[in-house]
Amino acid sequence: MNIAIYGAGSLGTILGAYLTSNGVAVDLISRNIAHIEALKTNGAHITGTVDMTVPVSALLPSEISKKYDVIFLLTKTVDNTEGVSGCVPFLSTGGVICTMQNGLPEMQVAEIIGEERTFGCTIEWGATMLGNGVCELTSEPDSITFGLGSFSNKADITKLNAIKKILESMGTVKIEENFIGTRWSKLLINSSFSGVSSVMGSTFGEAAKNKSSRLCIQRIIKECIDVAKSAGIKIEPVQGKDICKLLDYKSKIKERFSFLIIPVAIRKHRLLKASMLQDLEKGKKSEVDGINGVVCKYGQKYSVPTPYNDMVVEVIHDIEAGKIRPEFQNLSRFKSLA
Repeated sequence: MNIAIYGAGSLGTILGAYLTSNGVAVDLISRNIAHIEALKTNGAHITGTVDMTVPVSALLPSEISKKYDVIFLLTKTVDNTEGVSGCVPFLSTGGVICTMQNGLPEMQVAEIIGEERTFGCTIEWGATMLGNGVCELTSEPDSITFGLGSFSNKADITKLNAIKKILESMGTVKIEENFIGTRWSKLLINSSFSGVSSVMGSTFGEAAKNKSSRLCIQRIIKECIDVAKSAGIKIEPVQGKDICKLLDYKSKIKERFSFLIIPVAIRKHRLLKASMLQDLEKGKKSEVDGINGVVCKYGQKYSVPTPYNDMVVEVIHDIEAGKIRPEFQNLSRFKSLA
């Protein structure tokens, strides 16, 4: 099979390095000229919880010369219309796209290439781009897992199993029957930990440790759970842990337990720096509308208040506009919600 990772930033580079090192031929594609040149010259240097350098096949979009049977899509969702359309000429007959993006991108991808050619994958580990050709794995190696599936009953099971086999070269892969529930599990984590840590300019672990930011994380988690319930969506476990059972609450005792367990629940990913924050630090537009903004839209549709998610969207838009920067002081804007 011809395989490509389209949008090989931090996550895509690490995925490509792992696949390559385990004998899976894959092209890493990015519009970042300096990054691609570094990958061509020095290979992919992966640091953090591992340390390895892997020679990889790296290409600019203009250098693509073949059709792909599987394209793993890791571009930002804000670029989806252009990005997915740009992939279409490079798909083989029957070729598929597996989106590994944040939020709920499958519907948008399917509108362009069709439901039967669209698969989705949640990545349950984190990465940071340190420099051209150098990426940091910020999750423990034993926590590298993927949730794989499709929103459509038209999807080709043979292709689904082929994608599973490819990704098993890096970590544990679970085919999810309730893939919308798996997406919501990741959306919950991104909305809470990515959203709050981006607001305050910190890692996941730092956001979970501080009691003020942890309260915001807890409230966002609660909003996500309440919205999903009202929408009839069953949130799936993450790496074997039932998020709702651990973190949802109705009583004061359970609320206190939920608050105390948050740092424990995220400990294997404590070093993770949200891609939203990485974008903000580079002066780029973030994916907040496709993450916290999705929760807000679902909340409006099902009449569930989402004040903490609303505030994350508001603060991050202010950061994008250059009015403020990611810092701890931004948490003061959440005090009126408590």
